[in-house]
Amino acid sequence: MINYVVAAVFTYAHEFAVLRLILEQRHIAHFFQNETMLSVIPFHSYALGGIRLMVHPDDLEQVKEIINDLKHNKDLHIV
Repeated sequence: MINYVVAAVFTYAHEFAVLRLILEQRHIAHFFQNETMLSVIPFHSYALGGIRLMVHPDDLEQVKEIINDLKHNKDLHIV
């Protein structure tokens, strides 16, 4: 996980619930950095730099496409 890169940054956990399910269904290795810390102290999101979606560089383009598709889907999207 040392070589993982930031694919996106979110303020709150509810913003990426759908994305997490899609990544798991497609077996894309990922983790959300700061997620646990911000579940304990949610108002510190900006101070900690948000919740970072970390992915392997080989999966970065695929993840960006998924995020882009979710942003433009009027029925199901990331907040």
